[in-house]
Amino acid sequence: MTDQQLSTRHDWTRDETEALFELPFSDLIFRAQQIHREHFDPNEVQISTLLSIKTGRCPEDCKYCPQSVRWNTGLADAELMPLEEVRQAARKARASGAERFCMGAAWRRPKDRQLDQVIALLEVVREEGLETCLTLGMLTGEQAQRLKQAGLDYYNHNLDTSPEHYKEIISTRTYEDRLETLQHVRSAGMKVCCGGIIGMGESRRDRSALLVELANLPEHPQSVPINRLVQVPGTPLDGTEPIDPLDFVRTIAVARIMLPTSRVRLSAGREDMSDELQALCFMAGANSIFYGDKLLTTGNPDTAADDALLARLGINRNKSPSPDPVAQPKHESQSVPTPG
Repeated sequence: MTDQQLSTRHDWTRDETEALFELPFSDLIFRAQQIHREHFDPNEVQISTLLSIKTGRCPEDCKYCPQSVRWNTGLADAELMPLEEVRQAARKARASGAERFCMGAAWRRPKDRQLDQVIALLEVVREEGLETCLTLGMLTGEQAQRLKQAGLDYYNHNLDTSPEHYKEIISTRTYEDRLETLQHVRSAGMKVCCGGIIGMGESRRDRSALLVELANLPEHPQSVPINRLVQVPGTPLDGTEPIDPLDFVRTIAVARIMLPTSRVRLSAGREDMSDELQALCFMAGANSIFYGDKLLTTGNPDTAADDALLARLGINRNKSPSPDPVAQPKHESQSVPTPG
């Protein structure tokens, strides 16, 4: 068993997680940085690109999502993208420096014939030499096995929020439904991408509970997207009181402490974040971003702005073709000494 595996825990309690949130800000960031440097190069980020391959008319009632058929957001619906358009998007992503190409379809659960179509798109992306990730809604065990056999690297299925707050956000599927899909993905041998959305009116205790759920899964998700709510006019969560920026940074830091070998991705909401706020998130342990001017249906910083920010911070792109945080050596020469 490696040092990295020994450092992971699956028995976090809500009380001790809340105690992390209550630490003085500088102490929390210091602790997160120590753990971050034990497992990753602190001056590199992993780059992914996200593409909506089927947009709108989702039957779910997620209160944050403009793709729900229940909300009038003015979103233009689109059928599944043609194969050659996906190929060109993948080539563009690779040319811009992305390592992983993520595709999302607004379904509750894909039908088998839809899965056939998606697998054809998956094969195209793999031909371009990119890691692959899909988010298609709930999966059966058989569907997860089919995706694994087709060569899928990652499957994304977020928990979104705490079990208690979940019912305030979604009623068309249960928390247990989400956990069941994650189990199918793990059982099939694929890597898991799973995180949540911060700023949906939840309490700090809810944020603690979400991180406890993620950290106490049988295996830590290899990727953990932390999204900051994008308030879309027409969705029920438009007008929600925004989360305090430093509370958002605290969430990143606690995620890094509890999920030491996971890639913590700074995901949706970056378009409205200042450079200074993003820099604090990187200091707190975020080491992955979505790259490109659009995330499914919402905006994202343009690539030139991201390139400029990373250059100012001295942050490099991860150069490993298939990053696996658990297998990476510690950067002991960059470790932060514990004060005596």
